[in-house]
Parts: sequence; structure tokens; C-alpha cells
Amino acid sequence: MDGLESFLSEHNFSVVNIDYPSRHFKIPELAKRVRKNIINRTRNSESSKLHFVTHSMGGIILRQIQATHPLPNLGRVVMLGPPNKGSEVVDKLSKVKLFRLMNGPAAVQLSTSSESLPHSLGPVDFELGVIAGDRSINPILSTLIPGKDDGKVSVARTQVDGMKDFIVFHSPHPILMNNQEVRSSILSFLQKGNFVIKK
Repeated sequence: MDGLESFLSEHNFSVVNIDYPSRHFKIPELAKRVRKNIINRTRNSESSKLHFVTHSMGGIILRQIQATHPLPNLGRVVMLGPPNKGSEVVDKLSKVKLFRLMNGPAAVQLSTSSESLPHSLGPVDFELGVIAGDRSINPILSTLIPGKDDGKVSVARTQVDGMKDFIVFHSPHPILMNNQEVRSSILSFLQKGNFVIKK
């Protein structure tokens, strides 16, 4: 996300790039840690609203925060490739030891089951734009996912009830944030609340 951080900084956003130990804890614990980090790092901010750009599971962590201990000054949110309705990759591989070792306990919570954590969070109640990718650089994982996908999540499963806007780009999951059209769309949503880009 470093390149995206620089891009948004160049467009007059004060950016805090937050990392978290995704392979070591389940999503509720990650959400507590991330929220604490957000509060600590934005305590002296002069901004009245905190906008977010998340990638993959980061979107689910933000939804968990808002569902359990909401940030009072949440602004607009753009999610890149979020498994808002889970991923079939998790359905197929969550019991494989190597998958669990590589991805940690949080990833195992991202199944497509109606009882999975993403499904338990319900519709979003904040201003959200979702960007999905429909190009894969991992054909093996893509065989596990029905329909168009980015190699990790199907286009259909990135969507969530309550989102304000949605757009798809021909880009793979790991590098969605590096696509120039994606970056322009992120900027458009943060500034205007939609993905319409006026040229």
C-alpha cells in the first residue's frame, strides 16, 4: 500500500498506513488492535473525518470495528478486493495445514458459509465504494472460484448490502492498489462519494 499512500499524499490527504499481524490472531482481536492503532495515530489529527482505503481482509476488519466499537468520525471508505461474502478458496483449503500456517486463524474465518464472520456483520451503514478485480495471476486458486475472480475472491462476493458504489477493473488481487485507474477511482470516491471520473 506504500505506492497508494504516496499517491494520496500527493493529492493533499494526510495518510496513515496501518499494518497488522494478520497471521497471528482472529478477526475480532485484529479489529481491537487496529482500532487502538487508529486512535493512537490519529489523536492529533485536524481532520474531522477519517477516510479509509482497505485491501482484502482489511475491509472485513473495518466492518468488524464498525459493528462492535464504531469509530465516531468515520468518513468515506473504499475497499479493494474485500471478501465481503467470503471466498470459496477458504471453503476448499481451510482444513489444509499449510493453508492455515501461511494465512493464520483470521483467514479461516472468511468462508462463504452463512454463519461465517463476514456474513454475521450485516449490511454496511457507512459511505462505501467497492473495487473488485477480475483478472487472476493464480490459475490454480481461480479453479476453486466460480465466475469472474481476482485469484482470491469472486467479483460477486466482494459486494455487500448498503454499499454506495461498485466498479470492476481487469486487475489481480495482490496488486489492485497499483493500477492507475483504480487509484483514480479511489481518489474520486474519497473526494466526491462515487467512482465517476470526469476527464
